[in-house]
Amino acid sequence: MKPVLLMIPGLLNDERVWADVAARLRDASEVRIARVSSADTIDGMAADAWALLGDVPATTPVVPCGFSMGGYIAIAMLARPARRAAGVALIDTSSRPEAPENVPMREKLIAAFERDFAKTVESLIPLNVHPDNLQNAALLDEFRRMAGRVGAATVVRQLRAIVARADHRELLATLDLPALVLCANEDRMLPPALSHESAALLKNSTLTLIDGANHITPMEQPDAVAAALRGLVERIAA
Repeated sequence: MKPVLLMIPGLLNDERVWADVAARLRDASEVRIARVSSADTIDGMAADAWALLGDVPATTPVVPCGFSMGGYIAIAMLARPARRAAGVALIDTSSRPEAPENVPMREKLIAAFERDFAKTVESLIPLNVHPDNLQNAALLDEFRRMAGRVGAATVVRQLRAIVARADHRELLATLDLPALVLCANEDRMLPPALSHESAALLKNSTLTLIDGANHITPMEQPDAVAAALRGLVERIAA
């Protein structure tokens, strides 16, 4: 029985952030990609994500796979489960709440998005894309188009949800399910130390660190991300 992998995008992302990874896994799983553009809280996004699995039979394993903000959502799904999850994947993310000292920076970023969305997206490219990929015109154009589809209003709503997110470190320590924690070694947005922490909290986790990516690891290194997720699927099947 193929599990359902529910892939959850991050900030500035739509389904495109997962497309290359999903294409590599459709032989081993049923892939669904959550929409995170309407709710204004992480818990609300988690409820929307669970709703996308409402037609999945109870006997079919489901695995939330969250990237960046999507990782916050995946953990929130486990905090308020609509059904049992067979596993979880947390990619370039954190289980911590927003640090108080980061809030003024978030407010400045919100103001910048409201003032000039395209310019602000451009300024974030070096924080999301590995230096080796900054000359990859196709990748950068995909990132710009994806952000444009999401739009300023949604991004502002998501940023406010991120600032208000809960501390889920205690929750992770109570979970005992197959887990993949993956991060790029050079992630500048959510550095590997945060993934090390989450992996240490989870009882049954595999930590995978990937070279050649910054923050948008599913787009920069889809082969490596897909291989790690395939390993998680195989663990669940076993």
